[in-house]
Formats: sequence, C-alpha cells, structure tokens
Amino acid sequence: MTNDMQRIALIDQKMTQPSKEEKGVEGKGKKSMIHDCVIKSDVFPVTYLNVSKDSDLQRLLVEWDVDRSAHDAELAISFEIQVRRTDEATTVWTDSDLQRLLVEWDVDRSAHDAELAISFEIQVRRTDEATTVWTEFHNVTLDKLGKPLHWTWDSDIPLECMSHGVRIRSKAEASKIWSRWSLWETVPGLDTSNRSGPQIFPKEKFLAEGSDITLCCIGGKGQAIKEFSVYPTVDVFKHTNSKVRLLTVENLSHDKGSNIHAYCYDEDEQLHQAAFFVGKPPDTPRDFSCQTQDMKRVTCTWKEGETYLYGENLPRYTLSETSSQKTVLCEGSCSKLCSCSWDIGQQWIWNVTVTVENPLGKKTATDVFDVNHRIYPTAPFQVWEDCTDTEITLHWNYENNEIDLFCQTEVRQPDGKIELHNSSVTGSKRVTVRGLQPYTEYTARVRCGAAKHFWRWSDWSQPLTITTKEGTPSGKLDIWREITPVLGGRNVTLFWKQTASFQANGKIISYEVTWEKIEDGSKPESISFSSVHNSTRIFIDNHSYRISIMAKNNINFSLPSVLIISKATDNSTEELKEGQVNGTDDGIFISWEPRSIYDSYIIDWCNFPRLQPCDLQWKRFGPNTSSAVISSAAFIPGVRYKFCIYGSVANRASLLEKKIGYLRELPPHLDPVVRKVDLTYNSVALSWDSYFTNESDPGFVRGYHVYVSPIQGNCNLKGSKKHILSDDSELCKYTIENPEEKRYTVKHLMPNTKYKIVVKAFTGGGETPIVNFRYVDTPSNSNMLYFVFLLVIVPILVAALCHWKMDWVKECFCPVIPSPNKSKVLSFKEFKIDSEKVLKINDCLPDMLAMDSNTERKNHTEAQKLHPVTWSPLSSTPTEDKFDGHNSFWIYPSENVERDFLPTPTPQTHTCFENFAYSPPLKAGSVPYQIPETLGAGKTNQAVVLYQPQCYLDICHEDAASATRGTAERKNSLRYTSQRALPGGEDLMFCPPVSPSSAWLHTVNENF
Repeated sequence: MTNDMQRIALIDQKMTQPSKEEKGVEGKGKKSMIHDCVIKSDVFPVTYLNVSKDSDLQRLLVEWDVDRSAHDAELAISFEIQVRRTDEATTVWTDSDLQRLLVEWDVDRSAHDAELAISFEIQVRRTDEATTVWTEFHNVTLDKLGKPLHWTWDSDIPLECMSHGVRIRSKAEASKIWSRWSLWETVPGLDTSNRSGPQIFPKEKFLAEGSDITLCCIGGKGQAIKEFSVYPTVDVFKHTNSKVRLLTVENLSHDKGSNIHAYCYDEDEQLHQAAFFVGKPPDTPRDFSCQTQDMKRVTCTWKEGETYLYGENLPRYTLSETSSQKTVLCEGSCSKLCSCSWDIGQQWIWNVTVTVENPLGKKTATDVFDVNHRIYPTAPFQVWEDCTDTEITLHWNYENNEIDLFCQTEVRQPDGKIELHNSSVTGSKRVTVRGLQPYTEYTARVRCGAAKHFWRWSDWSQPLTITTKEGTPSGKLDIWREITPVLGGRNVTLFWKQTASFQANGKIISYEVTWEKIEDGSKPESISFSSVHNSTRIFIDNHSYRISIMAKNNINFSLPSVLIISKATDNSTEELKEGQVNGTDDGIFISWEPRSIYDSYIIDWCNFPRLQPCDLQWKRFGPNTSSAVISSAAFIPGVRYKFCIYGSVANRASLLEKKIGYLRELPPHLDPVVRKVDLTYNSVALSWDSYFTNESDPGFVRGYHVYVSPIQGNCNLKGSKKHILSDDSELCKYTIENPEEKRYTVKHLMPNTKYKIVVKAFTGGGETPIVNFRYVDTPSNSNMLYFVFLLVIVPILVAALCHWKMDWVKECFCPVIPSPNKSKVLSFKEFKIDSEKVLKINDCLPDMLAMDSNTERKNHTEAQKLHPVTWSPLSSTPTEDKFDGHNSFWIYPSENVERDFLPTPTPQTHTCFENFAYSPPLKAGSVPYQIPETLGAGKTNQAVVLYQPQCYLDICHEDAASATRGTAERKNSLRYTSQRALPGGEDLMFCPPVSPSSAWLHTVNENF
C-alpha cells in the first residue's frame, strides 16, 4: 500500500423502478433506500469511512482509510466489506372519512425473489405524546410479484387533531436480529396550520348508537381554547394542551338525544360548532316475501327496524332482479312496512334482492320464488247468511274466479270462543255451521287460499253479525220462597231467577205461576206475570201445597220448577239459636252440620237487611257440601246479615240452622254507662249496665276494656298491660273477655291519689277512640293510721308509764339477787380458785331442811320425788338417777349433827341434792363434781365452782330422816332465803333452785 493512498470500492446496485402505485402517491411521501456499509480489517482498524452514491450509474462509492503506519509499511491488507440494505422509506397518508392511517413500504427485489418470510414491527406515535401509542407486528411472506406492502391503522382520535408518525423495522423470521428503525414518517395534523379561529374534528357525521367518539377542537394560530363542550351530556373529558382539547362521549344513545352538538370557544370568543347524528344501521329486512293476487302483478313486502334517523336520512331501499341480469325493479325510502310491485310479464321464476342502507350501514335480503306458488288471494266480499235456531249457512263472492280456492269460516261465540270451519268442496262459495244455540248472536267471517300450491290465506272478509232464531226454553228456573204466617193461613212470597243451566232460547215474554193443594186434589190456581217481574205473593191456607213456575217465550214454555210447602204444623218447631259467623276477604264464611237425608242445601239472606223489601237472595249447594263463602257486592262492613240454612229433599225444604255475621265488624257505637263506683284506699269497683245489643250494632260485643291511669305520672299497676294513646300518654289496660260481665275491681291503687278511668266495649272490629274519662280520688289508708298509732303512740305511752313506775317495774321484772361472793361467810382465805372463794361444807352445816312445792302442783300428793344418791367420800363422782333432764339430790340431816366430821375410812351412805340453776358457767373441760382437794391438785383442770354438791353428812338416825320427811310433807310452799351472815358470826348457806318447777332447799341456822 502506497503512502497517502486511499482505497475506493465501487459497488453496483440494482435499483428498482417505481411502480404505478408509487407514482400515484407522489407528493405524499419521499421514497428512498437506506444502505449500511461495514468494513472490517484483521490487522489495522479502519480510521476513515465515507459512503456516497452515483444516482446516474446506480452505484455506491465507498471511501476509507487505515492507520498511517500501515501505509508506511506498505502492507498487503485484506478488507471485508459488507453492505446491508434497510427497509425502504415509508410512505404514509390518511383517510379522513375513516380516520385511518395508510402505510405503504417495500423491500429489496431480491427478498421478493427469495420469497422470504419477514416480520415487520410498526410503531405509531403522536407528536404531542412522548410514548408510542401503538405497536404492531406484521408478518408477511413475500412473493415474486414484488408488490409493495400495505398496513392500515384506525385512530381513536381524529387524525387532524395532531401529527402522527410511523416507523418500521424488519427481520427475517428465521433471524433474531432486527434491522435499524426507519426514520419517522410524519403526517402533520392541523394543529400546525396557520388557520385563524377554532376548528372541531371530525366534521359533522353520523354516529352509531352504543359507540364512543372522541372530538377535538384546535385553536387558531396563536390562540388557546377557552371552552369546549357538548350537549346534552359528556361522559369522559380530557385535554392535551391549551391549543388542542379532546372530549370523549361514551356509549352513545338516542335516549340522550338524536343529535349531539359540540361548541368550541377560543380566547377571542370565536365560536365553532358541529352537530352529530346518533342512529342505528338498518336491520336485515324482516318478513321479506313476494306474492301475487291476480297472477299479473307481483308485490314484495318487508319490515324495517327503527334507525332513529329521519327525513333525508331515512333508510333507502333498492329492489333488483338478479336471476339473469341485474335489473332495478324499484327504489325509494320507507320506514316500518315497505313494499314494491311490478308486472310479471311472461317470467314465472324470480330471484329478487332488496338492499336497505343508511349512512351507518347496509343490509340485504333475497327471495327466489315461482309465481304459481305465491298466490295470495284477495279477501272474499258480499258475505250473507241463511239461519235456523241451530244452523248458519254463509255465502260469499271473490274477484278472481279463475283461481281454484278453498275457504275457511271463523265463528265467534258470545263468550269469545272461536270455532273454525273449512269448506269441503274446492271452489265452493258457501259453508254451513251447525250445533249453534237458539236466539244467540254470533260473528262470522271468511278467508280463502289457493287450493293448489297453497301459499297463504287471504285477508278476512268483513265480519258479519248473525242471530239464530228462537227455540223452546231449556232447563228450569231457580225458585225460592219466603213464608209469613197470617190469620187463617200463610202468605208465600215466591222468587225466581235464571241460572247458567237455564237457556231462554228466545225472548221471555211471561212467567206462569201455578199452585194446588196436595191433600184433596183440588183444582190448581195459576197466574201469569210479564217478563219484568221476578217475584209475587200468594195466600195459602195451612195445608200442604205444590207450587210450580214456568218461563214462556214466543215458541213454548220451559220445564216447571216445583216447590212443596208443608203443612203449617210441620214447621211449628222451637226457635233455633242463631250462631255467629265470621267475614273473610272474599265474603262471609258459613258452615253447617250435613245431614244424609237431604239431596241439596239452600242458604238465603237479605242484601239490605235494614230495608223493606230486603232483596232476598238464595244459593243452592250439593248434598256433599257443608260450608260456603257467601259473597255479594251489596255486603258492606258494620252491617249484620242473617243467614238461614235449609235442607231440601224431594222439593221440600226444612230450616236447619240460623247464622248471623258481618263482612267486617266495626267498633261499637256506644260504650257501657258506669252506674256505680265503690272506692277503697287501694281499689275501685266499677259497675255498669248490661250492654244492650240489637241488629243495628256494627259488630258482636266480645268484652270490655277498663283503662286506668293516675293524673300524674305513668301507670304500672300489677296485672295490667300498657296502652299508649295517640298523644303518647300511657294507660293501664284490663281486658274482660266475658260480654255478660257487669262489674270489675281495679286493685293495687295508691291511697289519696286521683285517677282517670274509662270502660270501653270492644267488638271484632276493635273499639272507638277514648275521649271522655271519669275521675276518682282514692281515700287515705285508715289502717295505716292505726298501724302508725300502734307503732308510735302506744310505745310512747308504755315508756312513759314505765318511767313513772320505774321502781315497781324493776322489782317486778328484775329482782336483785345477792352475790355469794359478798357474803361474810366467804371472808376466809383458805380456799380460792382463781378469784372465787370456796366454802367447805363442814364450815356450814344446815340446821333445817325445808322444801316448798310449786303452786301448780298443789293437787299432787307428793311435791317432789326424792332420788337418793350414794356418795363415797373417796369418790368425786356421784351415782345419780336422771329426772326431767337434771339431777336432784336430797339431804336428810340429823338435828344433833356435829359441826366437824372426821374422815373415816368406813364407807358411808349420804343423800345429797344438786341445783344446777345457781352454778356459774363452767370452764371448758372442767368436771362439774370435782372436789376442792382435787382442784387444788391440778391447776390445768381448775373450774370456778361456787357450790359443789358434796355431802359429808352422815345420816345416822332414822328419826332425823323421818322428821325431815315429815317436815317436807307439811310444807306447802317455799320461801326465798338468801345466804347471809347471822348474828354471832354464824353463816347461812342458800342453795338455789333447780328449775322453776323444782323444790327450793334452805339451810337455816337454829338461831335464825
């Protein structure tokens, strides 16, 4: 390589000539080819690269260089040169009507020749938005025709609102490497124009119902949008910048208005407005068919749906024949029911298509037919009739007698039921309908159809009203009677009416009433009444009678309806008690006890029981019925209705039961009058007159309500229920469910309190509102005064009396009992247990034993029983006999007993007694018979004992014992003797009683 030498490579390129399509879009986009050139060196890198082209020679000129050192070394270097074509530049233009971008591009011819499968990635962006608004992959397999590639994109906003750019890159489907992006090919929007004043896009157009539309307003040059709005509603709003604003209306509906108006103002108050029409595309024509009535002209008809577009925007139709060559038979516009007619000529087979279109769409329907199979006859005319009492014969004519037709007759009966009768003979113009009712009005009409290749019925003829002739009445009248006893016989009021089973079969002109006596077979009597009557009165005596009634029209009499009136004595039964029945929503429910002997039952009543005549009504029931709901338009609430239930056998009726009831009970008109009120401090007894009931009462009196309340405060009496008035005041409510009750006592009242009281009668319909009260005052509680007197006054008097006679009361109820501890006898210091002194028995010997018996036992032969106790001086525990739950010890001392007893080892027998009533309480664990010596031996078992029943007396002399017994027998009472010091230094010892019924023991010194 020489110095300063540059390498230039000339690369030929085959350029394709522009196609006719490319020439047609000139000015819409510039088309060119982009080439990439890459040079690689194994040793030295390329330091310079320049690529140019020679358009005349269709040649690429590539110039490059390497490092200077390579030139100096004059190296031989190999270069690898790669040339790659990118996609041809994109051509983009717009379709404003469809708001669509149209993109066209092409690739190298060699790619077409190779029929490569290539993937293209296409991106769309808007100039005012930084991000891509659409990305799509487009896969294409190329062919050798070399046609350019196309792609379209529908914009969601008008393309005029802003500029749109498109770029493309590609790759072979077998490769993973994408080419470089092409340059952005931009279609400018009107936001870059220099037009003055605002503009709204899209232009005025038709909008499909249910779709969305985005509108934009573009301001003029240098002008911002001040306001952009639509009428009537806007569902979504958004804007981009001050110069371009967007409005989106979602789910368009004609309910909000068939037109939408947009208004746009700029800063200079310049206005631009646009109108948009909301509608629907046409539906496919419904019921599209073609037929002929006279074999000369064909008429096609169809129905169209609502499009909500009117005037010049109504759907337009085109009817054309397409069997041989397309021929327009007729065209125009219509709504709802459309038709098109043309002459048949000599063509019998037709293939017709109707096309219906409006600005929002187009629909078609096709019909292929043979005219001979599409005969639609005209309606029959000149229809007339012949009739008897049970038959109708219809006659008619029709226009085209050349077509064989068979016809159908429709007969409408009075109850609305329809019967169809087909003619049996083809081409016949008459039909006979049988089995009809006499003297009945019918409506008839006729239609016909092709006997051969039936297509459809013709229209109906004009209806014809026909009345059949009269016939003999069928069935019997429904008759009933009301019997009123009078002097010498009975007045019988007869009633009759027509029922569903009775058919007059003509116009009733009279009624024939006949009656005859059953017993003697006398000549019957009869009378005739005009058709306006439905009742009459006849007089009969007390014998049995047979009564019959017949209806007569212009032809004959009906069958007789018969009643048997029994003898007067047969009905002389005791008065039946009236039972009560209840009303329901449908009427008054009545039930009765069924009897097997009757073949039917009859219930009669008066619709207007307070009027005369009362409009007697009756209803019959079968033998297996035992209840019914009686309803009448004349029934009103608060009116008492009386029902009589009869059983009938062989036309002879007998009264079975009576019922009274209301459709709906109402509150009573009057309340009971309280005649007497008896008051105590805590109760009030109310008495009222019996409630007088009669037929004018609006309901059955079911009982009474007694309402009580204090004037001040709420009521909470025991046994009552709360009742709230309309003014929110509260009452106590008592319910008396016996309507015969005439007295009630309200208890648990407060003394000296004012109450308001009212008594209300109630029915099944309730009671009238409370208006007037009766006021009562309960007296004071006298028992309470007595109680206060007993609790306060009496105790005060007793206390005063006791205070006045204190000494006497004290001596009677609380006598002073001297304490043995204060006796001088216990003034020694030898024996003490704790703080108590103990007296040795040998220091105080009794001189006399006296016993007094209770006065209550004066009649006893012996005051007390003496129970001997054997006592051992060596033992501290006596052997005792129980008597009345306590121990008694009796001592019989001798008169000359010595004061001191010397202990002797010889066992001696002593009789002692014990009085527990005077012993002080013993400590826990002590032994009640423990002697002083024993107490001194053990301190832990010491007990405080003032007196112990220890006897050291030796009863040696029988005389002493007997003398003592004698003394005891002579004593009839006891005297109370206390223990105290005697003169001369001798002491007296007192032994307290055992119990109030026990004897008292006194030890008395001889000198006392």
